[in-house]
Amino acid sequence: MRYGILTFDEPKKDTSRKIIHIDMDAFYASVEIREDPSLKNKPVVIARHPKDTGGRGVVTTANYEARKYGIHSAMSAQKAFELCPKALFVPPNFDLYREASSKMHQIFRRYTDKIQPLSLDEAYLDVTTNRIDQKSATLIAERIRKEIHSELNLTCSAGVSYNKFLAKLASDYNKPNGITVIPPDKAHDFLVHLPIEKYHGVGEKSVEKMHAIGIYNGQDLFDKEELELVRHFGKMGHSLYRKVRGIDNSEVKNDREPKSIGKESTFAHNLISENEVIGALRELSAKVMRNMSKKQKHGKTVVLKIRYEDFQTYTRRRTFPDYIDDEEELFQIAVSIWEEESLDLSVRLLGITVTGLDSVVFENIPLPLWQKFPDERNTD
Repeated sequence: MRYGILTFDEPKKDTSRKIIHIDMDAFYASVEIREDPSLKNKPVVIARHPKDTGGRGVVTTANYEARKYGIHSAMSAQKAFELCPKALFVPPNFDLYREASSKMHQIFRRYTDKIQPLSLDEAYLDVTTNRIDQKSATLIAERIRKEIHSELNLTCSAGVSYNKFLAKLASDYNKPNGITVIPPDKAHDFLVHLPIEKYHGVGEKSVEKMHAIGIYNGQDLFDKEELELVRHFGKMGHSLYRKVRGIDNSEVKNDREPKSIGKESTFAHNLISENEVIGALRELSAKVMRNMSKKQKHGKTVVLKIRYEDFQTYTRRRTFPDYIDDEEELFQIAVSIWEEESLDLSVRLLGITVTGLDSVVFENIPLPLWQKFPDERNTD
């Protein structure tokens, strides 16, 4: 396709694959309700109660009863409380959620090794070829949903289609506890009738820009020339032009290489003493290094994030010639950055991140036997 001096390759649709997107229903809240059945059928918000934090904190997620009041993830906990004073606030327990997620992935692996996690509660599965030689991806998705429910006492929604973009749209279409299948011959009809804000990857600001040029649904998007979409949305315009035509040839990737590994904490009560800050840095260093060790990574750049009581936020980084492999070393670096940059204010948040990551390579280094067993050296 040619527009003046610009040339775009005509997109080609690959319909040969069978992709499932599994999305757990209100995952964190559902796990908490499973652990404490007294929470069932009540509005549950995963966050510390704003009365305990001085109004600070944000909502991690909320169950569907709480969402009826307009509560959603990333909303301030204080706002959630104002919307629903009778809501039950439960502090997040990520160890519990990770355990449930791990068991969910054990179920996935009964069917395929081609699994791409997006977060603890959702993942893509490529079942084009699978361990049970089942030709129907829909039947596999139904089996997975039933096993998650029977073994984990949790529900999920599933989307089934020939690419990742459509599978994710499908899983969101019939939530909670539903399944939607979009075969190749139904994709166009599904996409052109979908409101533009339902397109995965289209955020609030993009929706405003689209409305400004007359795009309210998939049909409006389909009618736009690729050049116009690129002019308004840059690279995203190319992607939108293809996706509204049901084209997404990206593969399900088993492993996503992390670009950084970090941990941060927002404190219920601001840290006011040097000892409190040092203690928090030691705890963060231990968590970051533990995660790096688990992923067999090391890096050369340390980033310290500091947010003070007045919400001023500073990010400082130090890069070193050698890899950082030791918890104590990471801790000492974080402390040195803190000592150079600290202000005379109480601290609301601290974060430590290591970037510039590479995989740890273990080498077998041969040692002369006489160094290991000095008594057995040849003394002739």
